[in-house]
Amino acid sequence: MEAANIPVDPPSSPPIRVLLIDSHQIVLWGLEKLIGGEFPRMEVAGLADNGADALKLARESRPDVVLLDLCLGKASSIQLIPGLLKTAGLHVIVFVGASHDRDAVDEAVFHGARGVVYKEQPTATILKAIQKVHEGELWLPRKTMGRVVTSFVQAEPAFADPVTERIVALTRKEGAIVAAFASEAGASNKRIAHTLGISEQTLRNHLTSIFGKLGIRNRFDLFMFAQLHHHRLDIAPARSRPVH
Repeated sequence: MEAANIPVDPPSSPPIRVLLIDSHQIVLWGLEKLIGGEFPRMEVAGLADNGADALKLARESRPDVVLLDLCLGKASSIQLIPGLLKTAGLHVIVFVGASHDRDAVDEAVFHGARGVVYKEQPTATILKAIQKVHEGELWLPRKTMGRVVTSFVQAEPAFADPVTERIVALTRKEGAIVAAFASEAGASNKRIAHTLGISEQTLRNHLTSIFGKLGIRNRFDLFMFAQLHHHRLDIAPARSRPVH
């Protein structure tokens, strides 16, 4: 007797694990209800109301996204961001009030925050920001992005000449990837890989090489480099060897 063909549902993606950090218990309670209500798309990885517990929980629970109140009590939480980012694969979204100091928001982005969400925004916006940042995109207000890019230009010694030598060291494919980062602001790896007709794994391999050649550390640095030097990327193929 032949076995019956019983359809099997494809495995679903694991939930996005979100670590919530806020010094106000009522806010933590509300966020916990919001994220918990999104299961199995999302789940709460932990709650913390101070910096020490936040860093400990990030190491132990290994969340995908951290929603971080920019003001923990009377202290700024900006200095926590580099420590949180030591957990591989983790992304930080800062959670701020509309009246919050814009310089502090910009500084949080410079420290590595990938998103900015305002407490006054609808819950649907908070959830969408978590989803998009988890997928590798930036979630930044237009004005914040403009100020950060301007500040990056003014502080450009990190990318001072010999920039040309760095760009020429790129292969044709690597040059195309950097150009894609310039034209598709905040796009995810999946989207850029699709645009270039390569797999996400191939893109990640190329990014490792690009970071080393350009002397940068992450996607945000690459985005800034691409924005500043996109007009010079056409010189990259002159001495480069194609990589497939």
